[in-house]
Amino acid sequence: MEETISLKELMQTLKKRLSLIILITVAAVTISGAVSFFVLTPIYQSTAQLLVNQAKSDQPIYNPSEIQTNLQLINTYNVIIKSPFILDKVIDEMNLDATAKGLSENITVQSAKDSQVVNLTVQDPNPRKAAELANKIAEVFEKEIVPLMKVDNVNIISKAEINPSPVKPQPMLNIAIAFVVGLMAGVGLAFLLEYLDNTVKTAEDVERLLELPVLGSIATFEDQKVERPERAARKTRVRSETIG
Repeated sequence: MEETISLKELMQTLKKRLSLIILITVAAVTISGAVSFFVLTPIYQSTAQLLVNQAKSDQPIYNPSEIQTNLQLINTYNVIIKSPFILDKVIDEMNLDATAKGLSENITVQSAKDSQVVNLTVQDPNPRKAAELANKIAEVFEKEIVPLMKVDNVNIISKAEINPSPVKPQPMLNIAIAFVVGLMAGVGLAFLLEYLDNTVKTAEDVERLLELPVLGSIATFEDQKVERPERAARKTRVRSETIG
């Protein structure tokens, strides 16, 4: 006979293991909250914006060929900004105890599609240092790109400001994810334990396993304390002597 599982059996399994599911979910949420608030270091970020523009005063401002050239240059500039050529100078000027490779891991350079504006974002545990790094990198890049590329087409249009709110970790998001993961783990463990439990507990289990009808069952009674015969005889003798 092919074994099937009804919705009622699933609900009974969840109800029977409800305490386990709640325990796992609460544990996951608690651990996630504790790690997010007390273990992980808050990371702050600041962004400076650069404009790449090759248009000269005697040329049309909106020149399609110039704009396309600028967009192609942006990809090159994105690499140069994070290169040791720029970051080593930043480290020297700010007297940082860091390497160009380590500093580049905290820098993100992005530009919107078909846009000549480059966003230079720096992340650091110190919000003030993140803003100072972003501004210094932008300044060094603006100055050093002139002799390097023989062009003067980069301008800082927006300096980085101190952002008092950390971008990560996000405790509430982590807690929400932990709640979902803990709930799924609890439900999965509940069904796994139910699957591994092959003991026979009810008449329905007998019928399901043996595929035979149950003709009768023995009722269970609560255990009653049975008094030993010698203790009962001793109590009877004491009672008789008392009466006598």
